[in-house]
Amino acid sequence: MINRRDFIQTVAAGLAISPVLAAPAAEPLPTRILGRTGIRVPILGFGSGSRFLMYKEEDKALEALNRAIDAGIIYIDTAHAYGNDLSEERIGKVMATRRKEVVLSTKIPARTAEQARRQIELSLKRLQTDHLDVLHIHVLKNQKDLDAIQAPGGVLEALYEARDKKIARAIGITCHADPLALRAALEAHDFDCTQMALNAGLASMADVPGGMKTAPAGLQSFEHLALPVALRKKMGIIAMKVFGQEQLIGAVPAGKLLSYALSLPVSLASVGMPRLEHIDSNARAARAFVPLTGPQRKEISDAIAAPRKEAMWRFFQDHQDA
Repeated sequence: MINRRDFIQTVAAGLAISPVLAAPAAEPLPTRILGRTGIRVPILGFGSGSRFLMYKEEDKALEALNRAIDAGIIYIDTAHAYGNDLSEERIGKVMATRRKEVVLSTKIPARTAEQARRQIELSLKRLQTDHLDVLHIHVLKNQKDLDAIQAPGGVLEALYEARDKKIARAIGITCHADPLALRAALEAHDFDCTQMALNAGLASMADVPGGMKTAPAGLQSFEHLALPVALRKKMGIIAMKVFGQEQLIGAVPAGKLLSYALSLPVSLASVGMPRLEHIDSNARAARAFVPLTGPQRKEISDAIAAPRKEAMWRFFQDHQDA
């Protein structure tokens, strides 16, 4: 598995076009509509999980977030559990003066309505805002987890309530481990959007040679199982895990991995950017983005060896998104 230092260096090399710390270009990022929400978003979002927390000094983290907003990366993706409060608290310090400039999304890990109400209130306080543009149920794990989410008194009740009270403009659910469970959730419930693992390594897991055809059905991809449901129901779709949580770095250039995700019928890709130069280079890549054809996407996916794909899938089964 590639380590964090290699990840940072490889992504920087794969995306870099101009000198480090060059000023962001004035040209705006391409935008798309976040499904039936009607919210216009840039095709690139600022992921504020583990990669944002790699800015150990708070002033550097705030500089990075301000730099992203200045570059047009105004979809800010955080979660109640990221960094034991730290991500939301840092973002809140910027939102105190820039809230109107961004589309703000957070996620809550609660599985009961009572817990969810408390977490929503706390997230609003940390983020220094009175409303969220997107509120997700965080990390759907499997069908058993979905049963808890949708049970009477489950977290889903609190999300509907938050939307009805306009605390959240849109509600959704995220998943990186079980495409079948996410498909069931999207089929059954009135979500406005969803965030799922979409990358070139997970594209066609069921067709990977070397015995994968006999693997569990969960090895099938979000792209083939959950994405069509979200499209049919006109949900906004956010791609995540574009680099496979570092698992795909080195298999193909980082820029191609980003282009792969953005070439799917998604509204945007949320990407962690643990260095200032990543913000600039990713913004440039988004501005220069040209959609890939189906054969081009297949070529990228085929370039990733089957063992790497399977290792990534198994990694995601136990991955804690925090």
